[in-house]
Amino acid sequence: MTPTKKAAFAMLLAIFVATWIKPLWPVEQALHSSLTVIGLAALWWVDRRWRLGNGAFAAICGFIALHCIGARWLYSNIPYDQWAQTLFNWSPNATFGWQRNHFDRLIHFLYGLCFTPALLQLARHAWPALRTGQAFVLAVMVVMCTSLAYEWLEWGIALALSPEAAEAYNGQQGDIWDAHADMLLATIGALLLWPMARKIAR
Repeated sequence: MTPTKKAAFAMLLAIFVATWIKPLWPVEQALHSSLTVIGLAALWWVDRRWRLGNGAFAAICGFIALHCIGARWLYSNIPYDQWAQTLFNWSPNATFGWQRNHFDRLIHFLYGLCFTPALLQLARHAWPALRTGQAFVLAVMVVMCTSLAYEWLEWGIALALSPEAAEAYNGQQGDIWDAHADMLLATIGALLLWPMARKIAR
């Protein structure tokens, strides 16, 4: 593992630990964090076997770090508007007229943006004969399919919880199209990398 990767992974682990200091909703955060633990183990294993580029590895670490922060506040409660007002004297909610907390939307968008470089590189590793465009299409398809699978997972977990706990975990905030919007944003995040696909695939 390169020094850049070690630094990114260490930063991620530090953020993960910090988000568990006096947790606000321990049970719900644990549910979200279970995916974090799986993601950390998978990232370590994949990089040891296929050697991702520094940028692709760091992008995934950045995504998981933000996921850890979101999990602490169950996404729907993350006080980004208060933070923005404190730091910049500016309110995103007032500026854009938002009525819901949009941090979960950002995370789904970043899922596509941050995972596509690694998926593109893995596609080229697995099938060296693929052209860049073909590998990119496969990467986007994986983002779309895993986004769908995650929404199914959320739905399955919600069925096992009380209505209040399900809402706290899923964070739909009354939006019946929440899953559709999340999947669309992940896809858009992935597609935005097309202009850089050749550089990423090297």
